[in-house]
Amino acid sequence: MTDATGDQPGKSGPRGAKGPDELRRQIAETRSQLGSTVEELAAKADVRGRAKARAADLRDKAGALTVQLRSTAAQAGHTVQGRATKAGHTVQERAAKAGHTVQHRASRAGHELQDRASRAGHELQDRASRVRHTTQDKALEAGHAVEHQAPWPVRTAVRTGRRHPGLLLFCAAGVAAYGSWRILRHPK
Repeated sequence: MTDATGDQPGKSGPRGAKGPDELRRQIAETRSQLGSTVEELAAKADVRGRAKARAADLRDKAGALTVQLRSTAAQAGHTVQGRATKAGHTVQERAAKAGHTVQHRASRAGHELQDRASRAGHELQDRASRVRHTTQDKALEAGHAVEHQAPWPVRTAVRTGRRHPGLLLFCAAGVAAYGSWRILRHPK
């Protein structure tokens, strides 16, 4: 405040206007300062306006924070998705590898079984062939023995049997069937 002499406390020396123009200038300056002070006081006194400004400021900050959180959540989602995809690929690769291993082992076991079966089949075929040759040889020997020791009509039948073994078997089957029929029809 100023005292009656126009001095301000804390300032030394008189402060007076040196003319009407100076006085008008000082009045304009004082009015300007007073207007600024009144505006500041009015702003401080306007609680509702300050609350609205504060609310708008907080809304802006909340919006910025929401955008930031959404961005962070999206990044986290992408990270989780990437890890899940990688884990899925890893599981798929392991399953494929296990499948190939099982398939290889099954194939190898199948080949081993096939080789064993083939060897067993060849052995049986060789044995059957040896038995057939042995039987044929014995039959030929028996036929030669019968042919040389049998009377002439029997020799002729034996020669015919050697030339036509199917016919001989057919006749033998017929004789066996007739004998069986006689036994069954006329039991003793």
